[in-house]
Amino acid sequence: MTQIKSRYEQAMNETLDLTVGCDSCPIKHRAVCARCDTDELETLEGIKYYRSFEAGQTVIWSGDRMEFVGSVVSGIASLTQTMEDGRTQMVGLLLPSDFVGRPGRETASYDVVATTDLVMCCFRRKPFESMMLETPHVAQRLLEMTLDELDAAREWMLVLGRKTAREKIASLLSIIGRRDASLKLEGVGGKIVFDLPLTREAMADYLGLTLETVSRQMSALKRDGVIQLEGKRHVTVPSFERLLDEAGDDSDGGMMA
Repeated sequence: MTQIKSRYEQAMNETLDLTVGCDSCPIKHRAVCARCDTDELETLEGIKYYRSFEAGQTVIWSGDRMEFVGSVVSGIASLTQTMEDGRTQMVGLLLPSDFVGRPGRETASYDVVATTDLVMCCFRRKPFESMMLETPHVAQRLLEMTLDELDAAREWMLVLGRKTAREKIASLLSIIGRRDASLKLEGVGGKIVFDLPLTREAMADYLGLTLETVSRQMSALKRDGVIQLEGKRHVTVPSFERLLDEAGDDSDGGMMA
């Protein structure tokens, strides 16, 4: 464990040399800074830095002191909890624009692991907490994101507890597809196209299914014309409404914030 912690602390001291400004940020319209004015963005520029993680790398360990909070810029991370006997459970996914960390809490509640190669825009925690007190735009947006996350968590309980394997796969595809379209400022009224960032193994882990079941259901959705696949990752959904029907959701897609 000491060796693992040492590698983690070393990684925490490495930053990604990016020159992306807030004006050109790909998640600026969804991130915690979405409502900030020019002066507020300049303040955030002074406390932010970028971090990159390779797939499989731990971003933060449960119980560790949180020295930063931040937003996922690209890639996907998982939230996992480990029981005393060593069993682990994935309890959430962090998609681009999702927020990592909880202001006001000094330690992490979950392990955060990069599911894919990951880029994060990080803010030093203490200055960010101070800025929240002085900048209603940041606090308001974070509250909105927190409530969206709560709604999504409640809906995901339904996915895992009541939906069939086919509905689970369709639900996950619709979540990722809608988020991708949102980041591209595109609608989801009809056809959508996106690259699936998760491996079949990661999908199985998150959905509580076997790898064989995930592969079989993906093939069935393809055979039935619900999705089109180019390779294993490039997904075309000819009709988003039909995908929602397969997921057992209404046209609003409530869980897909």
